[in-house]
Parts: sequence; structure tokens; C-alpha cells
Amino acid sequence: KLQHPVRVRRDEESMSDSLISIKQLSFRYRDQEDRDALTNINLDIKNGEFIVVMGASGAGKSTLCFTLNGLIPIQIKGSYSGSVSVKGVSTEGKKVSSFADKVGIVFQDFETQLFSTNVELEVAFGPENFAVEREEIGRRIAESLDMVGLEGFNDREPSTLSGGQKQRLAIASVLAIQPDIICMDEPTTDLDPIGKNGVFLIAKRLRDKNMTMIIAEHETEETLYADKIIILDEGKIVETGTPREILTQVDFLRQKGIMPLQTTEFFKDRLPASDLPLEVDEAIDAWNPLGLEIHEEKHQELVQEDKRRLESHGDIVIEVKDLEHTYPTGLTALRNANLKIRKGEFLAVVGQNGSGKTTLVKHLNGLLLPTKGSVIVNGKDTREQSLLDISRSVGYVFQNPDHQIFEETVAAEVAFGPRLQGQTEEEIKRNVKQALEAVDLVGYEEYDPFSMSKGERQRIAVASIVATKPSVIIMDEPTTGLDYPQIKSMMELIKALNEAGHTIIMVTHTMWVVAEYAHRAVVLRDGEIILQGTPREIFRHEDILEEAFLKPPQIIQMGNRLGKTVLSVAELESVTEEGADK
Repeated sequence: KLQHPVRVRRDEESMSDSLISIKQLSFRYRDQEDRDALTNINLDIKNGEFIVVMGASGAGKSTLCFTLNGLIPIQIKGSYSGSVSVKGVSTEGKKVSSFADKVGIVFQDFETQLFSTNVELEVAFGPENFAVEREEIGRRIAESLDMVGLEGFNDREPSTLSGGQKQRLAIASVLAIQPDIICMDEPTTDLDPIGKNGVFLIAKRLRDKNMTMIIAEHETEETLYADKIIILDEGKIVETGTPREILTQVDFLRQKGIMPLQTTEFFKDRLPASDLPLEVDEAIDAWNPLGLEIHEEKHQELVQEDKRRLESHGDIVIEVKDLEHTYPTGLTALRNANLKIRKGEFLAVVGQNGSGKTTLVKHLNGLLLPTKGSVIVNGKDTREQSLLDISRSVGYVFQNPDHQIFEETVAAEVAFGPRLQGQTEEEIKRNVKQALEAVDLVGYEEYDPFSMSKGERQRIAVASIVATKPSVIIMDEPTTGLDYPQIKSMMELIKALNEAGHTIIMVTHTMWVVAEYAHRAVVLRDGEIILQGTPREIFRHEDILEEAFLKPPQIIQMGNRLGKTVLSVAELESVTEEGADK
């Protein structure tokens, strides 16, 4: 029997009675017709516990968070029954402000929480409203910014921060209040891999200080620090247990729209559930006793396939030469960047928050112009082309679809770009139809985009670009905020666009997506490109990636430890053999 590391747990007897008590809670939003958002929730959370709530989009995670400080039912109206009490006080009938020092919430849409003119004022806002002494406010600012990795950013305007930095700032502003309970709703959606892990390390550190932590999360790898995982499905609690009890249920997690741990998935049919590894070290310990080996020739076939795919790409469509960009604030976001992108490529651009990824790709369609150096699109310098001209060949899908969508119907939204380009009504009709077919939204033409889910709005944004018939499509974090099935669906769509002839350039923090879909990747750190190559070549350099705040997926780390870089569970399965006879 495998011996698993013993996790340090606090003495249960040191916990007081329930800090949060939820009894027979049900809630339905006013415009929700088919079912309740939450149904008969019964939950007790003790002082100092660290709870992770998981489930697919629409499972009820955010709704549950909103009940903890009275946002539901005080400000968000609907049909409400049951009770929620915090420290023995019912939330019903109270002002939300009366719970502000007890429950701090970091919203999924974290940008709505930021309104101050600089980082320091943003973090100071909460403590100031609770009349905290000036000296203590200064200490909390320093401590909170240090905990989220934003030390030295005090004077920066929030609007100048990257998406991930804004998310960390929202977390810091809640930490500075020092509430009894912190609830974070999808706090890692916009963070680089090490930043994601850092959020859970923060949660663990706060838990060790006897603060109660509740995190609503899609991803599984960082949840190992939790005391308890709760699985929601269609508004109901369907499973509760320790990380080991929950995360070893591979098939169950998939059924509930949650991506299983890769190490656990690989060994699912090789070991009993009680012995399944959750971490890479455990997976390596499990490998040798089972007599498993990687077949050298089969692995070489994978390497050769990478090479053949690169050789199949066409002529250079975009070339970046000695590119430097300095913003009006004086921040130099790119230095000496050189890059060639070929027709038919699927290129991933990766790096930590604030490394220059979005700045780089905004140069590729003329949204930004070089401070120094040049960007050549279809043989012509972007300085010599209008945005409209460049948009005919290079389309850009923004990270937040709501920054791109503005029309009242799906059809009007998708038709806007082609109409701006001067296409005939017949061409517009044909291209809108083809674009909606490409994103599987035929039949939604008259829907209001803002009544649709985020995943659907992402697809509308993609369709609006596809309809303009660009040869190159840039996608900035196309999977942000999506659950596992939605990510798979979005990536299969992008893959199909690539196979149909579009060159794809994608900014992402999701490393398993890079591994399984990209043909090539570039890694940025502090505005400089430090690595270029196939995903297999990039992920081999774990030490360099760590310096860029990146971490390969579990299965890649495992393969690297075994001496052969593999990019997915399926790849490792394909090259693994039992016994020494190869």
C-alpha cells in the first residue's frame, strides 16, 4: 500500500462552534424560470476552516457566496427561504454593511470592486471606513500587498494594471479589512500558474491564523490545501469530503464539469481509489512498483510529429523586429522582442501577470504602435496601415467579451464588423450565417447577447471576428472564467478555426491548454521573450518557467521527472508500457 504524505491539520477541538450556519436555504433569482439557483442547502462552517466550493458554471457557487454577507436577499432580490447566520446573527433583514467587517468577498468580476486612483488608496479604503488607526492602516497596506505580490505598486493606477494584477489588488483590499471570514469567488481565473497557487497559499496562511476561508473554484490542483471540498451541482450539494475523498473520484468530477487531477486520472485504472496519487511526488512513487516504462520509439514519434507540424506552416504573415513599447506613464512593457509567425500556426503567448503579453499582441493588429522597432503584417509596417486595413487580415477577440459586445441582438453584433468593412448585404448575411455555424450559435440570432452566459458571449465575440474573414485571429485569454467543459468546447472551436486555415495567436494562463492545443509557444518575462519553441520544448525547461512564474501541468512535470516530456494524459498513456520488455 502506498504511503501518502501526512498533511498537517489543526486540532478540530480548537475550532469553536459553527461560525456560519446555513439551514434549508433555497433561492431563485427573479428572472430564473427553470429551477432554483440554490436548493435546500444545509451547511455548517467552523471557525478557522478552509472550504473550497467546486462545480460547473451555473452550479450555484457565486449565489452561495452572495448569501454569506446578505447581498442575497437584501440587495439581490428573488424567492428566498431558509436561513443564513454569521457568528449567530441572521443575514436576513440586516444591512449588507453590518457584515462588512465579518465577511469579505472578492467578486468573480473583480474589476467592479476597484475604484480608487491608486493601489495604496484602494487597499486603505476598507480600514479607513472602520476608523482603523493611521499607523495600523499603513501596516495593513504593506502586509496585504506583500501577501498578493504587489509590493512596490503603491502609486500605480489600478487601470494601468494587468487583469491578474487587478485581481490580486481586489484580494488585497479585502485582506486589509481583516474580516473573520474571507470568501473568494473564482479568485484564480486571471492569474498565472504560480499566482494561482499563491492564492491558495495565502488562504492556507490565513487559515493557520484562524481566519475562515471559503473559495469558490473551478480548478482542482490547488485545492489540496483545503480542509473540506463541497461539490455543487444545479444548486444542490451533491458531495462533501476531504480533498483526498473528493479528488480521487475521477469519473464523478468529470460528470460534474470539473477537470480531474492529471496524475489521478492516469492511475485511475491502475490503482484502487484509496491509493490514487494527488500530487506529482506521489505519482512518481506509484510508477516504479507498477513496472511502468516509457517506450523510447513511441516518444520519438511524438517529437517527430511536432517537427512535421511546424514544417507544414506557410509563409511569414507577421514579423516582430526589435520591438520596444513604452506607455505614456513611462512604463516600458516590451523590450527587444523578435518573433516570426507563419500562416496556419497556432501560437500561444504565455507569461506571468504584467509580463507584456497583451501589450505584445496588441501590436500585431495595430492597436498599439512600436516605441522602437517594427511590426510587419503581410509585408507592410503597421505604422503605414490604418486599423481598418489591418483588421481585414488580423482580428482581435478581447479578454472580456463585454468590452467588445454592444449590439442588442446576436445577429447585429456579428454583422457589425462586416458592415464596417463595406461588405454587401448579401455578403454580410452569408458571413454572419457561417460565423454562427462555426461557433454553434445558429438559432440565437435574435437573442440579447447580455442575457446569455459568459461562455456564449465569448462565442459571440469570436463569431463577430470570424465574420470579417481575417486570416489571423488573436485571442486574449479566451477561456477566462469558463469551467472545464466550456474550456474544452471553446478550445475545440479555436482548433477547428485553425484547421480551417486561420492563424491563431492566443494569450493564456492555462498551461494544459497550451500543452494540448498550441503548435508553438513564446514565454515573456518582464517584457522580454525568454523562450520560444514547441510546447514540448518549452515545458522541458521548468527552471526557466518558474522564473517567469509559470508551472507545467502535473502530467508534464511527471513526464519530465521520468525523463520524457509528454503533453497530456493521453500522450503518457500512448507511450507507457508495462515491464522491461519493450
